[in-house]
Amino acid sequence: MVHLSRVQTGLTDPKGAAASDLHHKAAQLHLAEYNDEFTTSVYGSRFAREDLPKNCMPEGEMPKEVAYQMIKDQLSLDGNPKLNLASFVSTYMEEEAIKLMTDAFPTNFIDYEEYPYTADIQNRCVNMIANLFNAPAEDAIGTSTVGSSEAIMLAVLAMKRRWKQARQAAGKSTEHPNIIMSSAVQVCWEKAARYFEIDEKYVDCTRERFVIDPETAVSLVDENTIGIVSILGTTYTGHYEDTKAINDLLVAKNIDCPIHVDAASGGFVAPFVVPDLEWDFRLPKVVSINVSGHKYGLVHPGVGWAVWRSCEYLPKDLIFNINYLGAEQSSFTLNFSKGASQVIGQYYQLIRLGKHGYRAIMSNLVRTADHLSDRLQELGFIIMSEKSGDGLPLVAFRFPAGKEKGAVEDRVYDEFALAAHLRARGWIVPAYTMAPKTDGLKMLRVVCREDFSRSRADDLISDIGLCLGLLATSDKESLDRAKKYVQQHVSSHSKKNHKHTVHEYKNEEHSLQGKTGKTHAIC
Repeated sequence: MVHLSRVQTGLTDPKGAAASDLHHKAAQLHLAEYNDEFTTSVYGSRFAREDLPKNCMPEGEMPKEVAYQMIKDQLSLDGNPKLNLASFVSTYMEEEAIKLMTDAFPTNFIDYEEYPYTADIQNRCVNMIANLFNAPAEDAIGTSTVGSSEAIMLAVLAMKRRWKQARQAAGKSTEHPNIIMSSAVQVCWEKAARYFEIDEKYVDCTRERFVIDPETAVSLVDENTIGIVSILGTTYTGHYEDTKAINDLLVAKNIDCPIHVDAASGGFVAPFVVPDLEWDFRLPKVVSINVSGHKYGLVHPGVGWAVWRSCEYLPKDLIFNINYLGAEQSSFTLNFSKGASQVIGQYYQLIRLGKHGYRAIMSNLVRTADHLSDRLQELGFIIMSEKSGDGLPLVAFRFPAGKEKGAVEDRVYDEFALAAHLRARGWIVPAYTMAPKTDGLKMLRVVCREDFSRSRADDLISDIGLCLGLLATSDKESLDRAKKYVQQHVSSHSKKNHKHTVHEYKNEEHSLQGKTGKTHAIC
């Protein structure tokens, strides 16, 4: 049995007002007039109805719970990192690794005296990575960096200084040093050359060749060349450049020119997937290698590593011995203080996974990339990347054009239009314009990272098929409107209008992008 009970509203009028009057009063708007700092909830506080500070530091404080939630809410408008298939940067680590890295947040890595075990952990990582790259046991040397960009800067400095010392010893001019590299290099190489006043000698890619040509590279060597760059995994198509061919030509022609291998992406892939590929210190002309720990080293950003064959290739006058907080330290960095978290994270991955674990992960990524490549080929795309572990686990692809099989005559959409449609579905699949001398070749690229499973690859394929169907039924005018709409309303980069105060830095003309239209790809 259910007993009914009369509801007591509490709306009693001492003057005996009519029920209709009570109803009228209850319907009036009553907004809280007090400034709730944080007694109800985050969204009941005054901060929820105020703009977050943007230009000036506020006079007063806010509760920690409010600050956390307000910032978290804004960051939720960013893209989903797991759907960002443009980036090589690791987006997954185990909780235990995250805990160790969080515990190390307060640790200033540069203070070796205060944190000797942290310093020793870096040394262990350097040893393991150098051994992975077949470095000579007796004299190899290395260091951690903020990422491959800093590692590359350090390697370029070392090559330039060694060249300069040799020129000075011979009584020759030290003006106009140059460096030889593929036009497919990542933008950090352009930065290094410009910042350190080194002339760039590019070996241009073509529509059929996306890597450096060894013969051409060696033919460009002159007395002012500080070194040749060989990329183990190009940013655009993931190809491994033929370091051995460059090495063998230099040896055969008795040319004294060092090779630096940019193994930012491939350094933690090739040793496990194609261990017999000769690209590292097994080649006598290779004097230095950089690798990104935060890419296929499986650590969150940012950590990189630089390794030299021996102290001979790292001039002593670049090293500073500093007495800091009671300890004598040798330092070769572009910065000084930095957190220890990423180095700790790298060590965790190296000992947690071991060679077997890395091999298992990289093998799965290769299989996923091959599966995605096959499915895209079935959809009619031209595959530009390698398969079966002969390159990075990524898929670079484009629409067929001209007389190529499957080319659509008068196609009104391009790779950038497909990228925009995929962005509307949540996927960040970048479209790029390739390196110069490729006739403006356009392409798309999907990077397969540790958390990119075959199931997720199938989801992507389904959405690509859907977007192709939409594109095929659209005219150019509607596509242009849709692209503009996506850029303004859907793309995470356009959800907020970022107003740069220094407009004169736009439209530069000194880089490959500024000169040729090549897209500076995300790494």
